[in-house]
Amino acid sequence: MSERDPHWAAKKRRMSDKVRKMFYHAYDNYMTYAFPHDELKPLTKTFTDSLSELGNLKLEHLPQKYNGSALTLVESLSSLVILGNNTEFDRAVVWLSENLTFDVDARINLFECNIRVLGGLVSAHLLATDSTNRLVQGTYKNELLVLAENLGRRFLPAFDTPTGLPYAWINLKYGVLENETTETSTSGCGSLILEMGALSRLTGDTRFESAALRALRKLWSMRSSLNLLGTTLDVTTGEWIEHSSGIGAGVDSFYEYLIKAHILFGRDEFWRMFQSAYVAVQKYFRHGPWYHEADMRTGKATYWQLTSLQAFWPGVLVGDIPAANSSHREFFHIWEKFGVLPERYLLDHLILHPTEKYYPLRPELAESTFYLYQATRDPWYIEVGASIVDSLNLYTKVEGGFASVRDVTTMQLEDHQHSFFLSETCKYLYLLFDDSFLVGRNYIFTTEGHPLPILSAWHERLPETYIPSNWTTVKRKTQGKRASAMSSRVCPATTLNSGHHIQQVESACHIPDVHEDYRCLTDEDCGVDSTTCRRRSCSIAGYCGLWLFV
Repeated sequence: MSERDPHWAAKKRRMSDKVRKMFYHAYDNYMTYAFPHDELKPLTKTFTDSLSELGNLKLEHLPQKYNGSALTLVESLSSLVILGNNTEFDRAVVWLSENLTFDVDARINLFECNIRVLGGLVSAHLLATDSTNRLVQGTYKNELLVLAENLGRRFLPAFDTPTGLPYAWINLKYGVLENETTETSTSGCGSLILEMGALSRLTGDTRFESAALRALRKLWSMRSSLNLLGTTLDVTTGEWIEHSSGIGAGVDSFYEYLIKAHILFGRDEFWRMFQSAYVAVQKYFRHGPWYHEADMRTGKATYWQLTSLQAFWPGVLVGDIPAANSSHREFFHIWEKFGVLPERYLLDHLILHPTEKYYPLRPELAESTFYLYQATRDPWYIEVGASIVDSLNLYTKVEGGFASVRDVTTMQLEDHQHSFFLSETCKYLYLLFDDSFLVGRNYIFTTEGHPLPILSAWHERLPETYIPSNWTTVKRKTQGKRASAMSSRVCPATTLNSGHHIQQVESACHIPDVHEDYRCLTDEDCGVDSTTCRRRSCSIAGYCGLWLFV
């Protein structure tokens, strides 16, 4: 089926209209029954002030006088822009500018508040100041950025530790509380660089990016000799608490932010981290299409389980389409089996986890479906998206919004509509069927689905040898041409005589890979690297590279 087929185009329009209605059913009910509180309780048509509950499994130290921060509205800002509702976006910006304050006695999770609130404000500010969007009708005076900077400053005391690794919890009004827990997660330390880095670029205050970067570098220095990290650690001692790790809860967005930070800021350091971490994941976690957990010290498997948060991984794998498609199809098979994606599924027994049978409207499968469709334009992903939309409407839609599923075996519902349903689930599904917002634009999406534009002004100026490092310049009398050193099959400091023209090849060496796309089955398919003259080897993912030297 071709995208130009009128039936195909009609189906995408129908599905995008369905998703639009889903978003507004969730949003309108929130605005009617919950705003300005944090999140909607759709079954009882009431609200919950949940910012202090996010990541707080034991519901400890809950504030007594906290009345919400309009969390779902903040999370919905970029979705409103993508849906083309500039009028509602303008209204939301005005209300937040006049009413939102972070001077509240509330203990919040740094990671959750960063990706949801800070990320939502920074993204919305960038959208509001993008002249191509024609938003806020010339009346916007950077109010969202002022709020974001105020929130960012309240984050900074969390980083005042001997290691530079931030506390997981901080009180927005009073800072780090006495006897605060020193335990945090890998995601909590390693998934701050996009939002805080963007805040520094926008305000000129380098403290935000510096704090996040110091934490990320410290975390990376704690990796094992296998280039694996654990799940939880102590921010004062810098010691690991939980050595078992995977690509799911507590670690997932760490991997995601390495590659996205490289794209957003152009810093080669992030790419090197990601490349090393990615190879380790493929070597020690991957088992066919699945990814189990393993001990960071030995690489030995610990838990054979699927968690719903892992469903983001095929979106990271889009550079390796066969592997991404293989994993994505397995996740979708589980979705089809239960109607939605359960929180935890035991791969070694092929049964649900006895206590984690819930589905809280998570976006990860929709997210990876969107990325894979963008990468392949394979109509099958449209069918997957349609199935997800139909399931959400069938099982989770209620009169007062969309409710989480408490038990996927009975489809018993829970009275909670998470803010990420509007910032991520609906957004990725809508973009799957209608990506017109992205035409002529280039964004990365944060782990909470907030778009940040790729701006050349934010990119660090790299040495000439790194732009990009595996290509060299072939000079001609008539024109300059980019040419691969490997495809030239020459040694360094060699001159090529081609007919009437002499081509000087700079810093080139040796032998190309057998396949132009760098795919391989064995080491014999790999050549010699163009910049180091080292022999390349074949990774578990099936790509030639300097894996033995990472």
